[in-house]
Amino acid sequence: MNGSASRRTELEREEAEVETDSEGTIGAEFGDEVLEPGAAASDDVKDKSSDAYHAKVTAKAGTPAGLVSGLVKELRPKQWVKNVLVLAVPFAAGHILEPAILLDAVIAFVVFSMAASGIYFVNDAIDVEADRQHPTKRNRPIAAGLIPVPIAYAVCVLLLGGSLVISALTSVPLLTVMAVYIAVQLGYCFGLKHQPVIDLCIVASGFLLRAIAGGAAAGLVITQWFYLIVAFGSLFMVAGKRYAEVKLALDTGAKIRKSLKAYSPSYLRFVWAIAAAITIMSYALWAYDIRTVEESRWGLISIIPMVIAILRYAVDIDKGVAGEPEEVVLKDKVLMVLGVVLAGFLFLAFYL
Repeated sequence: MNGSASRRTELEREEAEVETDSEGTIGAEFGDEVLEPGAAASDDVKDKSSDAYHAKVTAKAGTPAGLVSGLVKELRPKQWVKNVLVLAVPFAAGHILEPAILLDAVIAFVVFSMAASGIYFVNDAIDVEADRQHPTKRNRPIAAGLIPVPIAYAVCVLLLGGSLVISALTSVPLLTVMAVYIAVQLGYCFGLKHQPVIDLCIVASGFLLRAIAGGAAAGLVITQWFYLIVAFGSLFMVAGKRYAEVKLALDTGAKIRKSLKAYSPSYLRFVWAIAAAITIMSYALWAYDIRTVEESRWGLISIIPMVIAILRYAVDIDKGVAGEPEEVVLKDKVLMVLGVVLAGFLFLAFYL
């Protein structure tokens, strides 16, 4: 009897911990970790959750060197790899080799990188107090005191404003895309990230807007099938990531953020399965368009590696190991080979 009561108490305590963890890293965006360790008792300076590591990070607080290193880290340049997606439309339109088009795509890459980094600043400034109570998030530049909150907001304004100014000087369509992206991401930071389904759509829309930006900057028009591929392909990857996070939380008992508590593995499986099916169908229809417009069969042949790649990615999702899309691809050599083959077939279709 006492054992049952003790077990109920333990379960209630764990549920309370999950309930109060509004900023848990399960399901967190902006390149956060998937799992968070508990408070570390070790003094290992290499353990990011230890007090020794935290002391090492905060030792530079209030110094010019600490401010500079904090600003560089907060920009999160590793996340800029996602912005390469701006090259997708110029490539698919058959104009990527034209210097003027390529320059416009590079500008789109720059403004998206500026905007994304600006969002990181505002997100961490908003969550600074919660981050300071977290075992590893307390080491973030703003939470650790390397970047004062007022400076974080000032840098955010400069980055977002600079992104919009450069976009306006490039083209009105690019300015429109960037304004929509920034507005949506700010809404995400200020609360939409806790809304089930909405959070899935917002994260997926980020990838779609990157693809649209590449075409908007250069004034290129491309078939609607391509945008459907990017939209549902993004939803497929995002839902797969969420599925892996929920499955991992259920298996390990890790803390989970509020929005993910509304999802079950079966629901997320339903979402990524439907998204995968629509992605494949849209790609097939686009490939037939390529055969008609470009008079090339290489587009049709590219359906083969595309379908295999989707099915291969689904294997990673089903195992519960699908994290950030770029990480999944880099860890799966078969996916990398399929991506190269797919790109090769499309290059033959558009440029030969």
